[in-house]
Amino acid sequence: MDKHPPAGWRVLESEYLSRRPWLTVRRERLQMPNGRVIPEFYVLEYPDWVNTIAVTTSGMFVFVRQYRHGIGEMSLELCAGVRDPADASPLEAARRELLEETGYGNGAWQEYMILSPNPGSQTNLVHTFLATGVEKIDNQHLEESEDISVHLLSLDEVRALLDSGQLKQATHLAPLWKYMAAYRQEEKYSSPPAKYS
Repeated sequence: MDKHPPAGWRVLESEYLSRRPWLTVRRERLQMPNGRVIPEFYVLEYPDWVNTIAVTTSGMFVFVRQYRHGIGEMSLELCAGVRDPADASPLEAARRELLEETGYGNGAWQEYMILSPNPGSQTNLVHTFLATGVEKIDNQHLEESEDISVHLLSLDEVRALLDSGQLKQATHLAPLWKYMAAYRQEEKYSSPPAKYS
């Protein structure tokens, strides 16, 4: 544990209940600033995650479709993954994941936003990048546990998926809605009428 609570909060006891590659859990006894004690608080430790809004040179959005066992459904999502210890930065991790999962790369990259998936109980952050002008430069290089198909969607198709609630991954929805809001703002000040009212 490398993060410390703010003044007035104290960790009285801390023990690991699980230290597995995909499940690291601490149980802690906390004291609040008013002196009250929370006897059991559970913290899930995860490495940071990355995801990318990738837009091709022709203006298509690169999405992936894969099975998500937690909800028991196929899910259409942004390309995303875990920042490995070997990744020098979140940007390097995002570039690696996009190339491995989709075969797309190059383009202009910028950090778009940083989210906490669940600040109440998870330790990690999600780094979202916007990559424009990406192009197909390789084949997919999937891990043995991955079964991922690549889909190119237009802006209108992405917006329709957002409006209909078909996209469910919360850490992908926030940056996509931010992108749509910025796109709509740009349209407001351009000569053609806005597509979305």
